[in-house]
Amino acid sequence: MDSLITAAARALAAGDPLGALNRVALREDAPALALRGIAMAQLGDFARAKALLRSAARAFGPKEAMARARCVVAEAEVALVSRDLGWPEKALDAARATLDAHGDKVNAAQARYLDIRRLLLIGSLDEAERRLDGIDPAPLPPASRTVHELVAAGIAMRRLSTKAARGALARARDAAREARIPALTAEVESAALVLDTPAARLIECGRERPLLLEEVEALLASNALVVDACRHVVRAGDTVVSLATRPVLFALARALAEAWPGDASRDALVSKAFRAKAADESHRARLRVEIGRLRAELRPLAEVNATERGFELAPHDGREIVVLARPADDAHAEVLAFLNDGESWSSSALALALGASQRTVQRALDALAAAGKVQSFGRGRSLRWMTPPVPGFTTTLLLPAPLPGG
Repeated sequence: MDSLITAAARALAAGDPLGALNRVALREDAPALALRGIAMAQLGDFARAKALLRSAARAFGPKEAMARARCVVAEAEVALVSRDLGWPEKALDAARATLDAHGDKVNAAQARYLDIRRLLLIGSLDEAERRLDGIDPAPLPPASRTVHELVAAGIAMRRLSTKAARGALARARDAAREARIPALTAEVESAALVLDTPAARLIECGRERPLLLEEVEALLASNALVVDACRHVVRAGDTVVSLATRPVLFALARALAEAWPGDASRDALVSKAFRAKAADESHRARLRVEIGRLRAELRPLAEVNATERGFELAPHDGREIVVLARPADDAHAEVLAFLNDGESWSSSALALALGASQRTVQRALDALAAAGKVQSFGRGRSLRWMTPPVPGFTTTLLLPAPLPGG
């Protein structure tokens, strides 16, 4: 390996992509192409990074299997950070096997982390956790241990296990400090901000206040009956009633919960559930039908009683009722509420659940994607949408062993 390639690899490992490019920017040999690709990825030019890494993989000879495998891992990481989740898993698995066979345990672990982070992105928490538990980070270098703990923190946050998340972030902070890579330290601090930023609003007895993730965890573990507008469910203790595919019923449940301990008028319920400016007899008839359906759904948790002017929610066991809402009532909040369950949705499924046209839903998704609030993966009929996971850390694109030289 020549001195310029060695120096460029060291610059990348230290988080200095410009320093790396200064050494190999004009070179077209395979090792230089690979390092240029990683540098461009660190600088955010993902399209150029993919092209360079693919060129490098083709340029490496048949006896340089480990170098080609490292290119595949780097390209997979570029795809991950640019939210192109359609990249072939088999290619990454094959690259990992090659790296394992050649004794490159660090980059093999990197490939495993990419696979786990992809599972986290698409909401497969159980599988992501199972695979993460199968990796021992102790023998890995500090940068890899940081990634391990960031993934662990992301899973814990999604599970609302804030104590576990703080522990993982503390370990990530120590590992990042040991790695001495500023970009990696910044990722950890960015992830930690999630725990100190309002994650939801509590609406109770006509008042509202912001809640941190830790407070959301405590609320869901309390004795309260929670109408969760983030996931369109009603829950009390271990009993959860999902209304994710019943938007009218959820709108009624939320309106009743916001009116508690009083009742909600029929006109107010018609307005919130059916978006009608004025209630006529047909609306009132429909309201009676939908209230009957809601009463049946909520029977394990509460009664829905008629009053002189409307209806009231009466929880079992004297529980208090609260509404858990998103931090702000954004545009297209209903679409966000469905996507906030951590699962991936097709636009057609969202349209069916919302009772809206697929074109209307697609316009909402496009607007939310432009604002960075939702993301898509797949193509054509397999295209799915979801909210970004917590935390949304970016890739470091560090191959801890020098990429060139198999």
